Amino acid sequence: MSGTVVVGVDGSGTARKAAETARDLAAALGATLHVVTAFDSDRTERFGSGSNQWLVSDADKAEHVARSVADTLGGDIAITYAAARGRPADALIREAISKEARIIVVGNRRMHGIGRVLGSVANSVAHNATCDVYIANTYDAV
Repeated sequence: MSGTVVVGVDGSGTARKAAETARDLAAALGATLHVVTAFDSDRTERFGSGSNQWLVSDADKAEHVARSVADTLGGDIAITYAAARGRPADALIREAISKEARIIVVGNRRMHGIGRVLGSVANSVAHNATCDVYIANTYDAV
């Protein structure tokens, strides 16, 4: 198949399991894996004092999460990562469109109980994506 598989991560165990599933799917399909972390705002915090100050933004934090997950996935496939601004479902869909992805992988977290009533990232992506969506079973993830 080739192409790109997009997966959303947020640093949680369930997202990690979805990323592992996405890696395995990308490997089986001969595709590139694109790991994405969404962030809502572009707040910036200043740390340090005097001339030893540095700025850390929400975008930086999100990119760090995506890079950390991408770095630990390993495997024999190409893996890229990015931070994407917006609500998680919207950010994943935009990234998938920009990468011309064939599949978006999301975990099934919050797809039962009150989360099902209020909505979930998986539900939003499944109903609005312009490509295939694979919902990974992440219920037993830590």
